Amino acid sequence: MKTYRKELWFEVPYRRAFINITPEVENSLRESGITEGIILINAMHITASVFINDDESGLHHDFDVWLEKLAPHEPVSQYCHNNGEDNADAHLKRQVMGREVVVAVTNGKLDFGPWEQIFYGEFDGRRRKRVLVKIIGE
Repeated sequence: MKTYRKELWFEVPYRRAFINITPEVENSLRESGITEGIILINAMHITASVFINDDESGLHHDFDVWLEKLAPHEPVSQYCHNNGEDNADAHLKRQVMGREVVVAVTNGKLDFGPWEQIFYGEFDGRRRKRVLVKIIGE
């Protein structure tokens, strides 16, 4: 059994964004040489997310609107966490969208269902954050 580890770094200039990272993950898989196994992709920051869904701009807009209704950024005074910070909403949004995904690797490819893509969700941008790609298999 082999393992492979890579970090992907992002610095989103906005507070919130959804970035399709499928090409970077596929490149990591090729670099690993692993053709059968599993791949874990997880956000290594508590105000960011990794999730799988459709790469459709209307859906991403709907996610953004829905998350902002669930955990609005303002007023920041509504959150106990915000003693000197303004990102409590980002922690809540990350909790809803998830920390990581695991995808099967079959014949050297991500074993997706129809339309599935991997996304990095940023909820408190404007600084460098990383995503871990860990591949285990043969």
